[in-house]
Amino acid sequence: MNNYFPLLQIITISLVTMLVRFSPFLIFNKQEKLPEIISYLGKVLPTAIMAMLVVYCLKDVNITVFPYGLKELIAVLVVSLLHIYKRNTLLSIVCGTICYMLLIQLF
Repeated sequence: MNNYFPLLQIITISLVTMLVRFSPFLIFNKQEKLPEIISYLGKVLPTAIMAMLVVYCLKDVNITVFPYGLKELIAVLVVSLLHIYKRNTLLSIVCGTICYMLLIQLF
């Protein structure tokens, strides 16, 4: 039984993950219109999550010590300007991450 325990854990975790991911489609598929709260959350949550990620990423930046958060500022500017220009979230995040990693490794 001990040899199968990790496999059983993986199967259980996979099934629970699938249930959580598919349940909204199963629940709301039968309704003609989504409840207003679900529509509202669908519009508001992506922006709120992105804002929380920005705060989390920048929380440990020390602007009183060299390089004064310059690398982070450049990466944030790359993401912001690219998003304003292209309106593609994935492209903005990937390019900002690459820019930041290059700045950290090279300078």
